[in-house]
Amino acid sequence: MNPDRKNMDVWTGRIDPEPDSPRWHQAIRPLDTAAAPGVALLGFACDEGVRRNKGRPGAADAPVAIRKALASLAWHRENPAYDAGDLPCDDGDLEAAQARLAGNVRALLAAGHFPVVLGGGHEVAWGSWQGLAAHLADTADHAPRIGIVNFDAHFDLRDPTHVHSSGTPFAQIADACAARGWPFRYACLGVSRAANTRALFRRAAELDVLVREDREITPLSLEHIGEDLDAFVAACDHVYLTIDLDVLPACEAPGVSAPAARGVPLALLEPLVERVRDSGKLRLADLAELNPEFDIDHRTARVAARLIQLIP
Repeated sequence: MNPDRKNMDVWTGRIDPEPDSPRWHQAIRPLDTAAAPGVALLGFACDEGVRRNKGRPGAADAPVAIRKALASLAWHRENPAYDAGDLPCDDGDLEAAQARLAGNVRALLAAGHFPVVLGGGHEVAWGSWQGLAAHLADTADHAPRIGIVNFDAHFDLRDPTHVHSSGTPFAQIADACAARGWPFRYACLGVSRAANTRALFRRAAELDVLVREDREITPLSLEHIGEDLDAFVAACDHVYLTIDLDVLPACEAPGVSAPAARGVPLALLEPLVERVRDSGKLRLADLAELNPEFDIDHRTARVAARLIQLIP
């Protein structure tokens, strides 16, 4: 592992005089090889996939923005948390950056850590999944059933034949599963019908994706959708959680490449994330598409920080 560690400097914030009042910036430590198992934050400072997908670049600056938003949040964890540094995307070489990410995720898992990857565009998903797949290939004695739970306004199932981008990671994963003889299990919740073509909905149906549109996720339907999600997770051996922040309404997450006209409010998203967290099968998580250049009063970064506090 050789990520850039200079971002420890951003872990600053208020210090309260009362006893037992720690905050993240006081508790988090740089990762080292002797670290006891804990949560490991790993930045993926890349938006080349967004650029290739004709989106608004700027997500490469997200890992630092998320750390700053997380730094002063109250610390309620029992287990340790570490900063594993950042992985850049040099000279637009997305594939090399994703390969480095996969290697680092694999190493973190092998050391017993729970990786939380700070994207970056949603091209982060291809690198994250490859790292988990490599780890499980090292340790599993059968074809693992990896469930992907993606909260996202977009399927990201575009045809990867012509170009790999932030719009193709789950199609790439489906192809990789087919090549390995592994089942492809994918749930995409918060999908916007307005933002996905008929071809993408058809592709999702062909791949037997569990789909719940943004307009379906309401206070009255939340329990039923949660039960559907529970059933999906129950049929998996391991779960990879990925959250594209553009699943949220633009008023809650303005700082993304493609702000949502409708979206799924945080108040409805959090209970679903908690169900995945509490399943006992969650191995890896990442957040994608925060674009600090377009954020307003750090709203999107604050949402990302809150979700990180909720996940592990």
